[in-house]
Amino acid sequence: MFSTGEVVRFTLFGKSHGPCIGGILEGIPEGFEIDLDRVAEEMELRKPTGKIGTPRREADAVQFLQGLNGNVTDGRPLLIRIENGNTDGSKYMKFYDTPRPGHADLPALIKFPDHDLRGSGQFSGRLTAAVVAAGAVAKQYIERFGIRVDAFSRSIGNVIDENPHDIDDAHGSRAYATRACDSGTDDLMRAHIEEIGAGKDSVGGVVECIVTGLPIGFGGIWFQALDAEIAKAMFGIPACKGVEFGDGFALARMKGSESNDGYRMDEGRIVTESNHMGGIVGGMCDGAPVVFRTVFKPTPSIGVTQNTINLKTEKDDTVSVEGRHDPCIVPRAVAVVEAMAAMTIADQIRRGL
Repeated sequence: MFSTGEVVRFTLFGKSHGPCIGGILEGIPEGFEIDLDRVAEEMELRKPTGKIGTPRREADAVQFLQGLNGNVTDGRPLLIRIENGNTDGSKYMKFYDTPRPGHADLPALIKFPDHDLRGSGQFSGRLTAAVVAAGAVAKQYIERFGIRVDAFSRSIGNVIDENPHDIDDAHGSRAYATRACDSGTDDLMRAHIEEIGAGKDSVGGVVECIVTGLPIGFGGIWFQALDAEIAKAMFGIPACKGVEFGDGFALARMKGSESNDGYRMDEGRIVTESNHMGGIVGGMCDGAPVVFRTVFKPTPSIGVTQNTINLKTEKDDTVSVEGRHDPCIVPRAVAVVEAMAAMTIADQIRRGL
């Protein structure tokens, strides 16, 4: 099992082709009412859609086996269970000899001799279904403090949305299969994914997340810094290969006079003139929305023939991947980014940071 958080602590268990996946969510106070319909809505956002997602279809019905009296928390940890129904491990057997490049196959087989490769085992994005379920609870919890978390697809492959977007735009992305903020960008992203997928290849992209409602001073410092803990949470998501806040790496090309976000008074409130820092300085919120982006690599399981080695013969070999895989995981990852951000913020609230 794998855990994140200290007070609002989430422990993940299961594997792709086991009987179930799930998690244990601790730290949600007793007497908190959970909207179970909203949990189901969040689960729908993680499901694959048409030609831009995997053909694998799962009901993803969330069962709370412990921790709820009706729909109200009873103070015990929430035990979440999601059944795996649509499993087919036959296409994975050859990877025991010829591990997939870009995947966890090789290090996992070397480190864990009994590693179950079916569906990629515990390294599968399938487990993010349990993350989204727990995150759906955390999102409702932080809303009691006036905090919102919404994300959208900033780019997919060479299709880049360069328009400015606020949290309402991000929330509106729920209307589109690619999680773009408008129909035109959705059409372009969808066409790009379908084109890449038709060639038995895959494509990556960037998810942007926006958090509003955090007061000035919220967050820890140094190793408890809000941006540090959000970044750690994001890197815990399979396929995440980069995180930046505000203007991120572009800050390296700016002068301090350009990058600093000036302060102003607006009807008695302290506001920033810009948001190059992404709403966080010194690990704490400065009053602007928290804005960060997460980079997701192309799905490594592709039909294109790739170079690998044969662990049995200890010679060079090739491998191509058949079966059910997403040509792009970015649209489905949006809900996972929101979930991990919400749990991180809920944990910092409960820790008094």
